[in-house]
Amino acid sequence: MIITRKELFGYEPAPEFSLPVAYFSMEFAIDQALKNYSGGLGFLSGSHLRSAFELKQNLIGVGILWKYGYYDQERDGNALMKASFIEKDYSFLQDTGLVITLQVHNAPVHVRVYLLKPQVFGSAPLFLLSTDIPGNDELSRSITHCLYDANEATRIAQSIVLGIGGAMMLVQLGLTPDVYHMNEGHGVALNFYLYEKYKTLEEVRKHVVFTTHTPEKAGNEEHSFDLLEEMSFFYHLNKQEVRSLLGMEEGNFNYTLAALKFARKANGVSKLHGDVARKMWADYSGVCEITSITNGQNKNYWVDSTIDRAIVDNDDLAFLIRKIELKRQLFSIVADQCGKLFDENKLTIVWARRFAGYKRADLIMRDWERFMKLVNNIQFPVQLIWAGKPYPEDMEAIDLFNQIITKVKPLANCAVLTGYELGLSSYLKKGADLWLNNPRMYHEASGTSGMTAAMNGAINLSMPDGWVPEFARDGENCFLIQPANEHLSVDQKDQFENINLMEALENVVLPIYYEDNRKWFGILKLAAADVDPSFESGRLARQYYELMYKVSLPDETKNALQLSFE
Repeated sequence: MIITRKELFGYEPAPEFSLPVAYFSMEFAIDQALKNYSGGLGFLSGSHLRSAFELKQNLIGVGILWKYGYYDQERDGNALMKASFIEKDYSFLQDTGLVITLQVHNAPVHVRVYLLKPQVFGSAPLFLLSTDIPGNDELSRSITHCLYDANEATRIAQSIVLGIGGAMMLVQLGLTPDVYHMNEGHGVALNFYLYEKYKTLEEVRKHVVFTTHTPEKAGNEEHSFDLLEEMSFFYHLNKQEVRSLLGMEEGNFNYTLAALKFARKANGVSKLHGDVARKMWADYSGVCEITSITNGQNKNYWVDSTIDRAIVDNDDLAFLIRKIELKRQLFSIVADQCGKLFDENKLTIVWARRFAGYKRADLIMRDWERFMKLVNNIQFPVQLIWAGKPYPEDMEAIDLFNQIITKVKPLANCAVLTGYELGLSSYLKKGADLWLNNPRMYHEASGTSGMTAAMNGAINLSMPDGWVPEFARDGENCFLIQPANEHLSVDQKDQFENINLMEALENVVLPIYYEDNRKWFGILKLAAADVDPSFESGRLARQYYELMYKVSLPDETKNALQLSFE
């Protein structure tokens, strides 16, 4: 089966973006209707594909069609969170008719290829692979059932399908990318397929680039060489050949480290994360150059056009009228889920993102007495909303989510929402006045939720981690939480940063919101101007082509391009 680029895209790629690129990612958040993502990685790749479409780039996405998505976040009989796995069906995906066969655990597994066409949601073409088809046994069919399956062998099989299956699919379709872009290390197995084709590591490197998203070694996936060999992860190589090829003679096979050795160039997803990644991997030989390309989000998808126009026109009244409308839309969801009626005239604080321990959803509650003074403040009233999805097997994170539900249940001005996906995320960002972001320092590679919140007139109250240091001017376009001394213990840092968070809220944020409207509007308008275009994904999509994909640019041109995005 051969498919032409024109048939695939419906347009001729722009000359400056004509280099063919295949973009491999385990998750893509393209639209609420396509539940193929868990969190920030998917939000990033979804915005990337949307901007690639808008710029007419010669880029295609390669992912997996998850039968049950990530999971559906619902409530049990006690109104606490439960994870449900509900089969998804998408009539808007095209069955290409192509079925490829690859080896998993030395057994044949059949993979059907589906296509999300560009015109459906306004994204670059996205191929999605499924093993849930007739002809496979139940074990094989289950490979593409659940994103990030908890079973180790299934997780490995998922990476094989994405990497090797995706590369085989491109050959069958007659598509020959000049560049294979691994968005995170899940697709690293594709390099073993490419090694079979190109025969040398040096030749593979000419065609591969890599984006790393995880600033902690413990968070980078790894498995034993024995298990990976048994699973057919290394394609036609055995484990000793892989150890020798990559210089990985000790320990487990680390996906990120292997990707850094296969790629000609890699990037962190913020300047700060680039620094962290270079330090993380500095002691390993054979690692490629690690630069940084800060994440961005697609404005056309995320922004409310009326809010945007009011900000551009410097029309505070139009902004306020629309913000109240958007808050009412969000508060109807609060009322529906939690039975609480929020007031659009009160400062609304939102904490919403992928739910993980280091993001500290409960930091604001650490001093419960002080927290209660905040929520009972009559002079400067507040409303708080939490939302986020824990990993369905992370019982500690789920327990924390449910603890917050239980603690705020008696509080009429505090709510925890379930169903945190693209749709709810949009309501939260458009309805928030203040977007709270308080991860432990150097744990957030980038974080992107605050970008889209700022596009919609919500001011960030944030730790200076991830993308934030490139954006933030404290008191001018955001509010910053002062980090604790890095030599303190984790518990001490949490204590001090809770104090700094509360002081910022009580002494700075609340007085400005209620007593200095002109300053509040000035901050949110400057934030919106500073986010776009610097943190809009059109910049990101251009920067990947100019700094990662193209290899023929002289150094002085590359430096000039780098400066143009700073």
